[in-house]
Amino acid sequence: MKPHKYFRLLNSIYTHGHKFHKSLNIASNLSILYSSLSGSQNGGSQSGLLRCPANYSPLTPITFLDRSAKVFPGRTSLIYGTTHFTWSQTRLRCLKLASAITSALRVSPGQLIATLAPNVPAMYELHFAAPMAGAILCTLNSRLDSSMVSTLLAHSQAKVLFVDFQLINIASEAIDLLSKTGVKPPLIVLITDSNSNEHENFQCEYEYEDLLNNGDDQFQPRMPLDEWDPISVNYTSGTTSRPKGVVYSHRGAYLNAISTFLLHEMGPMPTYLWTVPMFHCNGWCLPWGVAAQGGTNVCIRKISPKVIFDNIVLHNVTHMGAAPTVMNMIVNAPVGERRSLPNKVKLLTGGSPPPPQILSKMEELGFDVAHLYGLTETYGPGTYCVWKPEWDSLPRDEKSRIKARQGIQHLGLEDVDVRDPVTMESVPADGKTFGEIMFKGNTVMSGYLNDLKATMESFKGGWFHSGDLAVKHPDNYIEVKDRLKDVIISGGENISTVEVETVLYSHPAILEAAVVARPDKHWGETPCAFVKLKDGYELDEQEVMKFCRDHLPHYMAPRSVVFEEIPKTATGKIQKFILREKAKNMGSLS
Repeated sequence: MKPHKYFRLLNSIYTHGHKFHKSLNIASNLSILYSSLSGSQNGGSQSGLLRCPANYSPLTPITFLDRSAKVFPGRTSLIYGTTHFTWSQTRLRCLKLASAITSALRVSPGQLIATLAPNVPAMYELHFAAPMAGAILCTLNSRLDSSMVSTLLAHSQAKVLFVDFQLINIASEAIDLLSKTGVKPPLIVLITDSNSNEHENFQCEYEYEDLLNNGDDQFQPRMPLDEWDPISVNYTSGTTSRPKGVVYSHRGAYLNAISTFLLHEMGPMPTYLWTVPMFHCNGWCLPWGVAAQGGTNVCIRKISPKVIFDNIVLHNVTHMGAAPTVMNMIVNAPVGERRSLPNKVKLLTGGSPPPPQILSKMEELGFDVAHLYGLTETYGPGTYCVWKPEWDSLPRDEKSRIKARQGIQHLGLEDVDVRDPVTMESVPADGKTFGEIMFKGNTVMSGYLNDLKATMESFKGGWFHSGDLAVKHPDNYIEVKDRLKDVIISGGENISTVEVETVLYSHPAILEAAVVARPDKHWGETPCAFVKLKDGYELDEQEVMKFCRDHLPHYMAPRSVVFEEIPKTATGKIQKFILREKAKNMGSLS
């Protein structure tokens, strides 16, 4: 029996409604049969070996929950305002929720469950309960408008939508739009809030706590029969015309959860503050990773410097994540909102290249910053800047410059390289030659949901193509220079917007900066800087341009400067496509 027929038969048993314990018995017998056959087909070279339930089970991160409930039953698993749960309670809640998803909501294995919610307890619990029910979790960006939510619900064909009470109006409008297209809308489950009574004005057929309380805490989780089965779908920030749903597998999520808590230096029983949205790359796989270590999850609905500092002090936070924009918020917080940290807080940052100046200031405040890099297609974290002790004695500015690099692959990946996208040859490790960052390994996505063409395009040449330009240094650490689409070509010269932005951030009056291409009839394109100033500072266009010319080759300095609020996504990334459109509409300078 060939492997693909074996797994097809197991999946057939699973999806056609046999009782779970019978499926396991049949699967066990088939596994023994297949192992025996494969051994005999190899000329006896594997004689005596047997793959069976005693030595093989598909990798899945939902097993982390059972372990923590067994090892740390009374330890606090989650804190949200006045709400506290232990690991024993979290496991029981997830079992009851998985039971209700299966029986009350009638979700079948392989169907999608969507969420529209901030970092509240329900979002954490659904990361376990949905896959425990055999479903696929699809966490939607909580800042999307109703039109985009409607588009993604149609594309994903989600059976159920769990909605936070503060987002119910957006969800309702999305359902109305969906109904007009003839697509069957999902069931709505309202997530209420024990720390607020605002939800009392909303009525839905299903309410989260009622649904959960009616579940069975003796429910037997539906474990994957194949570890490559999907566990979640994460949508990239694409357009409404062509949404990209990135599919994660149980195997990839398991490996990336472990890889991420290792690179985060997260030992047993950490306390993790949730500032990274769980809807983004499943929170860098750390809902599962924190469970693996028996840690405490501190959930907050909205982030601000004061909320971050207060929670760190109140709960003795040891680890957190933050996009560079959040770090910028922290270092520029008013003195009255800051608190002295009770201990070093290990902070992971990623999403866009962090300015070295911000890294240095965070260190001064008591944060130990580690820099990671990845994409939705790599389950979030893919590389990190592994710190070497010989760098400890370097000047602070030099240390920050090194830490701003994206580094090397984590343990879940086979390889990360900078390659020529045409020839597929690896670029020289000279710190100068540009190439595209490419990934290979078990924590690369399974593919794009319902889009085989885009999947095959992204995997050309046996590597995943990131779309990011970088150089490779002599120590093999990579450094992102720009997105392919963001590089400015002026008079035949390539200009890295990241390098220009780094100089802008070094100006004492500049709070935020973003650089894009502006059309130019003579040069083709020239850099246009969008700048937000710190409170109480004044600066004009000529001063900004002179500062850049004093610190950069003149062809790289912006030739136009716009002072305004800079648009960002929910994960803190600057929306450069909006700024590019603004620069385009400004027309040519020459």
